Amino acid sequence: MSVSAALVAAAEGGIIGDGRTGANLALGAGALGLVIGWLALARAGRRISTGDARAAGTAAVVTGLVGTLLAVLHVATSDGGPGTGNGLVGAVVAVPLGLGAVLLGRRALARRRHAERRAERTSA
Repeated sequence: MSVSAALVAAAEGGIIGDGRTGANLALGAGALGLVIGWLALARAGRRISTGDARAAGTAAVVTGLVGTLLAVLHVATSDGGPGTGNGLVGAVVAVPLGLGAVLLGRRALARRRHAERRAERTSA
């Protein structure tokens, strides 16, 4: 099974469960991406890092993109409207969650680059 076929099957809920499975996967990925992005942003602002803000920022961007992609695929392939039990509303809510995760991850990466440049200027 190709990657695109697997994503479409997951968005339709055809792998496991009912039609809400794709929306639930997208919601979970978007929420996880938001948490990772928030933690990365908190790490990037500190002078003494408790973890790798670059890796966490990248993980937030990737997780947010996956969540957004799953949500858009679910919205595109769902039949029926809101309230029919196919997870359309959950997928619509998952789109801004995923995009928020991407924005938080990018901001953490930008803040980390800025902190690295500032450290280079003060040490030189």
